Amino acid sequence: ACVVAGGYAASHDTASNTTYVGLYIYPGNTAMSLSKQTRRRRIVRYADGLLQARRDMLAVEEPLAIRLRSANGAQCDVAITMRTPGHDFELVVGFLVAEGIIGTADDLSQMTYCVDQDKDGEQHYNVVSVRLRAAQLPDLAALVRRFTVSSSCGVCGRAGLDELRERGFSALADGPRLSAVLVAQLPDLLRAEQAGFADSGGLHAAALFDAEGRLLVAREDVGRHNAVDKVTGWALLNSVQAAVLLVSGRASYDIVQKALAAAIPVVCAVSAPSSLAAQLAQEFNITLIGFLRGASFNIYSAEQRCSA
Repeated sequence: ACVVAGGYAASHDTASNTTYVGLYIYPGNTAMSLSKQTRRRRIVRYADGLLQARRDMLAVEEPLAIRLRSANGAQCDVAITMRTPGHDFELVVGFLVAEGIIGTADDLSQMTYCVDQDKDGEQHYNVVSVRLRAAQLPDLAALVRRFTVSSSCGVCGRAGLDELRERGFSALADGPRLSAVLVAQLPDLLRAEQAGFADSGGLHAAALFDAEGRLLVAREDVGRHNAVDKVTGWALLNSVQAAVLLVSGRASYDIVQKALAAAIPVVCAVSAPSSLAAQLAQEFNITLIGFLRGASFNIYSAEQRCSA
């Protein structure tokens, strides 16, 4: 049996045609403790010819199952991802948007943790149940791949660029125009938000910025694609349109796909992009920036958005 422990609830005001989505936590649950991103562990370190016992910090990694429920009560599990606990509802929304299962917050009725009282504490809060407003579940069988993801490789292997066009995506409009000096400053703003990485050295990070370079949100996770889902999910739930997505590692196809789904025109990466990421960015008019380090970077597509 599942017990609702906390989540997002959406209420719709028909007069203003507005959907309000907010976090609620039931008394006595421990959902908010999931923001813990690191965990201590005893290790033995070899250095300077000596073996010595010490304590180290590791990035927390736990499974998260995403369960869909329709308005008529049908349900199915669509994904299991390995993630760092915390901001799970944002992660789920970002994932569902990227996969075309939802388009806006209006598609959501409720999101809750599903806590099985028969399980031990470490297994609590590892299932998020998403109730959709639609009477029927989406046709998941029509998707080309299964929703099984891992923290190492992310969501990858889509049938190709044509599949994205079939989902209705088109090239993003030109703009905004960003100065190179502004772009070069973004990694420092993200680094200041990476407390989990500072503790463990084992967490990826993603951040959203507006066109003036103001930090909107930053999230960390053991999986780089999860960090992106968390920030894009936050943006959808808060009705915020970002201009720039910055990731702390490399830019792969799935990272650029998630930016496209969120209509983010600029993607920046501290490390290298892949060839397919560059192709995807070029075809959908996304500015892709890689090796963003210090005062230099490379632009791989849509360079018209960047000025010296």
